[in-house]
Amino acid sequence: MRFPNGVAEKSFYEKRAPSHTPDWVKLAPLEFGKEGLLNFVVSDERATLIWLAQLAALELHPSLSLAKDVERPTFLVFDLDPGPPADILDCCRVGLTIRDMFANLGLESFPKTSGSKGLQLYIPLNTKITYEETKPFAHTVAQALERDDPKHVLSKMKRELRKGKVFVDWSQNDRAKTTVAVYSLRRRDHPTVSTPVGWDEVEKTLKKEDPDLLRFETADVLKRVKAKGDLFAPVLELKQKLPKGAAPSK
Repeated sequence: MRFPNGVAEKSFYEKRAPSHTPDWVKLAPLEFGKEGLLNFVVSDERATLIWLAQLAALELHPSLSLAKDVERPTFLVFDLDPGPPADILDCCRVGLTIRDMFANLGLESFPKTSGSKGLQLYIPLNTKITYEETKPFAHTVAQALERDDPKHVLSKMKRELRKGKVFVDWSQNDRAKTTVAVYSLRRRDHPTVSTPVGWDEVEKTLKKEDPDLLRFETADVLKRVKAKGDLFAPVLELKQKLPKGAAPSK
């Protein structure tokens, strides 16, 4: 997403690489739904990131797939979006429930802040699987969460139903969808960042009832990486398989 006049002004999504893209920037020509063949930017080196920054592409929203195999998602993702007056503390509660659901299956999950209002959970796969498998699985998980706690959790897409609930967005598990990148800036008055966190931090935030413990700006994130390393690195390499059949239960 580009913000040529700053975050307070109009922005726009740009999926297709602009005509003035330098020759040294890697491109991946991919079929993208009704939009047809698009040249996507492959941002896998510092120089490309700097170029994107110069375009005021402050928010980066990549696919869940790699360019070399666009039909295969590399992970399962749940975007926990709170409908006010629900907030990130409510997302923490739901996130911990999802963590425990998958832990019962021997699967690890990794949280990151959205950099905006909510929390996002990633279950690394990095194995042979398709969106035809992951999307309905994620939907079933969201429906199970809503069934168990309908007062606080929502799996339906309708915005008018979200007040006071955490919407478990399962629909991101789709070849045509994108999700904000880890370490991406967000469109906020302050330079908040989508930041990987530990489950201990999620638990601490909930215990202290302090949502600011999961609010990070650029300087905070640089310090965190220096002190903790890249907490998101396992998501890129850890190989896990979803169970066949029904989604997990609590």
